[in-house]
Amino acid sequence: MDYKICNRCVMDNYSDNTIVFDEMGNCNYCNEVIIAKPKTYFPNKEGKKRLESTISMLKTEGKGKKYDCIMGLSGGLDSSYLAYLGYEYGLRILAVHIDDGFDSPIAIDNINKLSKACNIDVIMEKPDKEQFYDLTAAFIRAGVPNIAIPQDNLIIGYLYKHARENNTKYWLSGGNFPLESILQRGNTHDALDKVHIIDINKKFGRKPIDKLQIISSFERRISNRLLFKISEIKPLNFIDYDKSRAISELNKFCGYNYYDGKHYESILTRFVQVYYLPRKFNVDKRKSHLSSLIISGQITRDQALEELKKPLYNDDQIQKDINYILKCIDMSRDEFEKIMMQPQHKHEDYKVSNWGFINRLLRKVRGY
Repeated sequence: MDYKICNRCVMDNYSDNTIVFDEMGNCNYCNEVIIAKPKTYFPNKEGKKRLESTISMLKTEGKGKKYDCIMGLSGGLDSSYLAYLGYEYGLRILAVHIDDGFDSPIAIDNINKLSKACNIDVIMEKPDKEQFYDLTAAFIRAGVPNIAIPQDNLIIGYLYKHARENNTKYWLSGGNFPLESILQRGNTHDALDKVHIIDINKKFGRKPIDKLQIISSFERRISNRLLFKISEIKPLNFIDYDKSRAISELNKFCGYNYYDGKHYESILTRFVQVYYLPRKFNVDKRKSHLSSLIISGQITRDQALEELKKPLYNDDQIQKDINYILKCIDMSRDEFEKIMMQPQHKHEDYKVSNWGFINRLLRKVRGY
């Protein structure tokens, strides 16, 4: 395949071989999100009306309850700014953080600063480490791209658990259009595919996963959304959400520190994005993140191309990350290096659920 890069953003067929280009040389990703933008992102007076209406609804629905809503708080930029926004509008928020052993020191510090400054109650959930670490090791041994599926699944599972327990009907999500409208669909899989998780654990795991709060797409869409009526809201789509300005505002508000990359608040996620995916699958996630910023007008394409010339990681830091992760998951460096040299595997090489297939179709149809 000849190398090709989008003329508008920086998505290419090197990181994602499912990409399609039109006659103008623009890719399907940015074409889709440009169409979706007017119906999804409202950084204007319309957005302010929608946000104020949402806040009013949350406060009305929250009367007689301890909390108006629930959210996940990772210490990353999006969830941190969401907490700050909720504080500015006087929401009573219950935050849930998953302490899975891979938090960076910066993330922990940011959570502590935000919880105090915003007066937010934070539940610190600690999944069974032996089972969680072993499940993560199983995904690495499976040789699939998205080895962070166990981590992502638990976050959603615990959020819905505490929403039900606190009779909280609304989940504030940090998901947003301006910073993550372009998320490549190649080399990934639905984090809520419980069938997939169980199969990989059965084939490559050494421990059970019965102590982990694993959730399926079926449970989320049917049980939680229809039976318990839990709704997801994305308030960051109702404001002019600018990355640089958000970092500056949070720093002035509580001394928030940024960590140099999207989702780098987690040592595991940082490792996946800067080392595992590029080395084993030729995937540079920066291209998705930078392309989103191009489409939202926060950087130019030339600026993105200059950013991509920079090294993915500091070698000393990544070696520390790798050694720490391998120690946690009880995997030798020799085994890890052998896995990295083995052929790539698609998630579909293992059992997947029909719900995962449906979710992929829905994402493709929506484009965002």
